[in-house]
Amino acid sequence: MTGAVPSRREGARAARLARTSHDARPFGPRFVVPLLFGPLLNPINTTMIAVALAPISTDLGIGADQAIWLVAALYLASAIGQPTMGKLADRVGPKKVFVSGMVVVMLAGVLPEVLPSFGGAVAARVLIGIGTSAAYPAAMTAIRNQSDRLGVATPPLVLGGLSISSLASAAAGPALAGALIGLFGWHSIFLVNVPLAGVGLVLSLLWMPSDSLRPARDPTATRLSFARAVDLPGLALFAVTIAALLVFLLDLRQGWWWLLGLAVAALVGLVAWELRAVAPFVDVRVLAANGPLTRTYLRLFLVYGIAYTVTYGFSQWVQQVGGIGSAQAGLIQLPGAIVAGVASFVFARRSAVRLPLVVAATVPIAGGALLLTTASGSPVWALVLVPALFGLPQGLASVSNQAALYRQVPSSMIGTAAGLSRTAIYVGAIGASSLIGGVYGDAPTTTGLHTLAAVVIGLAVVATALTVFDGSLRAPSRDSAPSRR
Repeated sequence: MTGAVPSRREGARAARLARTSHDARPFGPRFVVPLLFGPLLNPINTTMIAVALAPISTDLGIGADQAIWLVAALYLASAIGQPTMGKLADRVGPKKVFVSGMVVVMLAGVLPEVLPSFGGAVAARVLIGIGTSAAYPAAMTAIRNQSDRLGVATPPLVLGGLSISSLASAAAGPALAGALIGLFGWHSIFLVNVPLAGVGLVLSLLWMPSDSLRPARDPTATRLSFARAVDLPGLALFAVTIAALLVFLLDLRQGWWWLLGLAVAALVGLVAWELRAVAPFVDVRVLAANGPLTRTYLRLFLVYGIAYTVTYGFSQWVQQVGGIGSAQAGLIQLPGAIVAGVASFVFARRSAVRLPLVVAATVPIAGGALLLTTASGSPVWALVLVPALFGLPQGLASVSNQAALYRQVPSSMIGTAAGLSRTAIYVGAIGASSLIGGVYGDAPTTTGLHTLAAVVIGLAVVATALTVFDGSLRAPSRDSAPSRR
């Protein structure tokens, strides 16, 4: 008799499942809005700082060698924080992680007011990086949970919306920062995170589904202690690997080769540990066996490395060699942001990923060829065409690699996998900065720009090969198979 009658707890859970407002419209506005709003905080903070470096340096009396840590601090924190928050979302639930991240961002926003110093600003950037890192992997986990729980396909536009919101906020960051600094000073680019994260906090508390509604996962993993389930030793080794590598790449002229040695040693230790971990932080066996997922990470690294190389390297050349002012240089970059946004919106509605990824890989070859012909006497239309050409692959790669990843990993590790995809992007960004610094030296030159163009073409050829010969991209979309756990 006891086997035929459900327990009171099971009955209550079934009632909650039946009552949830998300069941009628699984991917309606109430579900989607908080998930799209939260992830925009990381890219907007990434780009706002570009405008704030000069006034912060002047006010605090620091040089460019110190100011760069305001950029690097968020990159480092995000590169480590994204997969960490993804692992936590997989373990304890996306809503808890999302809400906690918004709270951390709000606290970080007021830190420079409490500690009005360079150290306070750097600490705030670290906390912003950690807090904003919670939103994207938590959103990806929440979307997969919703799809699995209700047995419905994930609409491509929902996934694409995450990329579109990130691209739009990154494009808006410099303009917002310029307006805020002009009206209220540089502290305002930190303080603005308080209302922004506050909105994200309220939306997530009101509309994100409770973590108690998550589908059942591997029962073995749920019985592990928190430390073993999260794999704290693996997390620590991963953090040392990424931090040592990124700091080494940040300025190759420093010759910090011991950091590269530390990164390699930590990586070896990470692989050795993860091979025997019960619930590995980075499942190296999955990466070795799942070629499509590994190639997705490599494509993200290559395409975004190309994009950042052109964005930062071309912008410096335009201003210092081309003789174009900073305001006009910003307008020259605008078509790239527009093209990226339009491309991501158009292809976000489609489930096929191979064609946009092939285009994203091959177009930079043409863009690099155009850069090889660029000189100080080039017409304005040619200077405008360069960022537009490179904006197209950025928009396509963002949407389509995300869609590919979503169908390449099981539900139990979607958060961690999504976070690692962002780590690949940040490593590409830091690598681009290192490349530009090594090629340009003290100042950009046309010869240096052409060297960057040659590197871009080479990277694009590798990305093209990774894409064209990846047979898994021809497979039909499996977004409609939400039961993969």
